[in-house]
Amino acid sequence: MSTAPARTQVEAGIVDAIVRMIAGAVLYSHEVAEKIGLGPSDSQFLTLLQVHGPLTPGRLAELSGLTTGTVTGVLDRLERAGYVRRDRASDDRRKVIVSRNEERVEQDMGPLYAPKGAFLLDLLSGYDDEQLAVVADFAGRLARS
Repeated sequence: MSTAPARTQVEAGIVDAIVRMIAGAVLYSHEVAEKIGLGPSDSQFLTLLQVHGPLTPGRLAELSGLTTGTVTGVLDRLERAGYVRRDRASDDRRKVIVSRNEERVEQDMGPLYAPKGAFLLDLLSGYDDEQLAVVADFAGRLARS
């Protein structure tokens, strides 16, 4: 008896669940952005800065796929709202480095994302160490894709 159809069904279920999770995360991110007066692109820049650390506007343009002019507009809005700051690079005064204002981001966004974080930790608590290692491997590989 072949397990191929059962495996195919499990794989299809995983892909479907991931697609639904991504859609839910994007929609929730948009909802959070709206609640604090930001646009969807604005909040995604905050995520890029969280994941990658301080970046140049050019690198933000590369990562986001947006033009440098659009990036400048997003950064202007984020800076006015107090979510980012632009500093001159210490090694090259011509270069600008964009950093998140972690205190402001945590103050405004932390309470909105806290329930999602708590849910995730609760979900992970149901797995043993070996299972968690598999989940961590899978999530890490998925994030690098």
